[in-house]
Amino acid sequence: MAGQEDEHDPILDDKKEAEAKSEVCVGGGERDMAPSTSGTSIHRSGSRPQLDLSKAEIQGNLEERDPTILLPNQSDDISHLALDIGGSLIKLLYFSRHEDYSNDGDKRKRTIKERLGITNGNLRSYPVLGGRLHFVKFETHKINECLDFIHSKQLHRRDPYPWSSKTLPLGTGVIKVTGGGAYKFADLFKERLGVSIEKEDEMHCLVSGANFLLKAIRHEAFTHMEGEKEFVQIDPNDLYPYLLVNVGSGVSIIKVDGEGKFERVSGTNVGGGTYWGLGRLLTKCKSFDELLELSQKGDNSAIDMLVGDIYGGMDYSKIGLSASTIASSFGKAISENKELDDYRPEDISLSLLRMISYNIGQISYLNALRFGLKRIFFGGFFIRGHAYTMDTISFAVHFWSKGEMQAMFLRHEGFLGALGAFMSYEKHGLDDLMSHQLVERFPMGAPYTGGNIHGPPLGDLNEKISWMEKFVRRGTEITAPVPMTPSKTTGLGGFEVPSSRGSALRSDASALNVGVLHFVPTLEVFPLLADPKTYEPNTIDLSDQGEREYWLKVLSEHLPDLVDTAVASEGGTEDAKRRGDAFARAFSAHLARLMEEPAAYGKLGLANLLELREECLREFQFVDAYRSIKQRENEASLAVLPDLLEELDSMSEEARLLTLIEGVLAANIFDWGSRACVDLYHKGTIIEIYRMSRNKMQRPWRVDDFDAFKERMLGSGGKQPHRHKRALLFVDNSGADVILGMLPLAREFLRRGTEVVLVANSLPALNDVTAMELPDIVAGAAKHCDILRRAAEMGGLLVDAMVNPGDGSKKDSTSAPLMVVENGCGSPCIDLRQVSSELAAAAKDADLVVLEGMGRALHTNFNAQFKCEALKLAMVKNQRLAEKLIKGNIYDCVCRYEPPSL
Repeated sequence: MAGQEDEHDPILDDKKEAEAKSEVCVGGGERDMAPSTSGTSIHRSGSRPQLDLSKAEIQGNLEERDPTILLPNQSDDISHLALDIGGSLIKLLYFSRHEDYSNDGDKRKRTIKERLGITNGNLRSYPVLGGRLHFVKFETHKINECLDFIHSKQLHRRDPYPWSSKTLPLGTGVIKVTGGGAYKFADLFKERLGVSIEKEDEMHCLVSGANFLLKAIRHEAFTHMEGEKEFVQIDPNDLYPYLLVNVGSGVSIIKVDGEGKFERVSGTNVGGGTYWGLGRLLTKCKSFDELLELSQKGDNSAIDMLVGDIYGGMDYSKIGLSASTIASSFGKAISENKELDDYRPEDISLSLLRMISYNIGQISYLNALRFGLKRIFFGGFFIRGHAYTMDTISFAVHFWSKGEMQAMFLRHEGFLGALGAFMSYEKHGLDDLMSHQLVERFPMGAPYTGGNIHGPPLGDLNEKISWMEKFVRRGTEITAPVPMTPSKTTGLGGFEVPSSRGSALRSDASALNVGVLHFVPTLEVFPLLADPKTYEPNTIDLSDQGEREYWLKVLSEHLPDLVDTAVASEGGTEDAKRRGDAFARAFSAHLARLMEEPAAYGKLGLANLLELREECLREFQFVDAYRSIKQRENEASLAVLPDLLEELDSMSEEARLLTLIEGVLAANIFDWGSRACVDLYHKGTIIEIYRMSRNKMQRPWRVDDFDAFKERMLGSGGKQPHRHKRALLFVDNSGADVILGMLPLAREFLRRGTEVVLVANSLPALNDVTAMELPDIVAGAAKHCDILRRAAEMGGLLVDAMVNPGDGSKKDSTSAPLMVVENGCGSPCIDLRQVSSELAAAAKDADLVVLEGMGRALHTNFNAQFKCEALKLAMVKNQRLAEKLIKGNIYDCVCRYEPPSL
């Protein structure tokens, strides 16, 4: 069909942007992205070895932009580079390798792994470096900048073997390329880089990239109706068939039936190129983005003939048409005595946009109807996150299907072709990716602001801090992905236009919704979830404007204290102050952006907000802001532990169990993430606060299932209970919380012959204890307790007689081990759809889960159901949360015991 030679190409735009960089982590952090300059050129694709995905993990700093993937053990040659060269943009994907610093020789780690039957996991403070997939964009008319970028990083001549320093001669490398530029620029690549281009079919790459994203990314697809974005969970096992509509210069409509099974069933030459071409002729706009911006200020009723114009302002209700429905695009131009100059360019642009979008929506609906499909996914740079466009297409599909079909859009759609080209290598290693192995992070950086960004991507932390300082001095506001201004626009359905503060629409607006996708093969779904498909970790729904505004304000008000603590943890140096200031500005910008567009980073929950804060801290190299505070509180708590254990041992079994639960709840008051608790710290010592909290423990608690738990533990009516086989104790804060609360509870399970696994964070978050810190804490406690000492030795926590027999407890004999595993995250909350392989392995024999603390038992997982028994313990340290969740007050307690969910 005429006008469709380059349907996959994005529409032309003259955006004066040199480069917007984004990355997909194959599990890694934000480090120097340039690979070694010594390397070999790429071999032919047919013999590419498989990527080694084993032991890939998150590396300390967990940010960049657009998906990355960290592979620690990659040593073979892999497909280093793939491109999608369209009419206006070049999308480039490349693989980088990093040295593996992991050390799996620690005796303690080996002992725990052997007991849990783990062969591939490992316990470490900060995960290893490995490999990543990076995504970068260039304007096609600046092809030489793209070639310079490839050359500067030696992407075309990489050494595929880490132990080798040789470089193969030029002229032997091959790069996978899709898009029209694969033909147009083949000679230029050979001339400038000495590499050959292997051309890949555009349609195949497009479908391959879409299949991968829809299977691998949990919140990839979303609907967009009347300015509201809603994410749709796609079941990877129920993905096919679907309709993929790619709107570039023209439109291709593809029916996808499975991996490698697809057919182009229709298309139209009226697409993005039509909009830009006619718009340029009619409005004299010099760029595609300028044309889109005009549409935001337009009123299409000034030029379109509406149903109301025909029927005297009335609806044509008999056939379901409202007065604002467009009867004829540009219809008023034939009945008015006006010339082109008499019409506002804004009105022309909007009328044109709606005409083409409605047409695309209707043709897509008819094809879906033809094949009996309910789901239609739209992609292509005509859409590029533009709210009007998505709303118009969505309304057309909804209107014609009478609500039976949905138009869905893809967050990563800009890189479908490049990703598909990468996957066209015979062995790319991404076939078996699961959504729970992908973790998306959102760093702060130049691509997140309004206006034009020139020059290379930010290469290191100092560049990022300098940019942040300049960014703030200019007073530039963070820009929402689809900046608009309110108008009186009318059209099909007559809905209002969403508004935002931004003042410039970027050509990669849709990509602003995309973060860094870390590939972590060691993450698994927690096997004890009753129904992983319906599990939702977040208890608080931040799609509610009131809730969102409240929690964003809470985080903003807590920011100064957090910055002071972070800077103090680094000795208060000038460098730390500078990084602290940059962190505060960056996180404030994140909060401002989320206030404007809650769905900017995907589906937003309170857990996501809290994790974003921790990631932002790590981005500016504050790895453990509460390190010194945790150490001080641990020492103070260990000093009084012997007296507490002696007191517990003097009690009856029933009194001891109640005191233990009271102790967990009382000790959970120590939370540096709570404003109220921070105020308490200024009024007394840790022990004084703990004793005060314990003295106020009076039943009934706000949620009080203690009697049911006591009956399960101690039995009733002379009936003896069976002991738990293994208990997973998810611990929360350092200091009194873990030492005076959770460790004594763990000791009680151990003395009853129950195996205990303490589950702690992989990375620091606030004053939460980490899996790397727990063995030393247990060792300190074991000096005063034979039960803990013997259990810790059996569990591999104490090596080479690290402690002497205790003298502060009864000599209860126990054969149950005490173990520690990391949970796979670095947040105050936990999403049980993504836990470490160590935790998943430990869970397989567990029959009790104990979730402790606000973050893990209230903010998340309060409503979670498990295949085994569950005990949720927390003190509520936020008044709004208390009112919302348990209809109570601050410092109320939760003791919720739940039998297995059938």
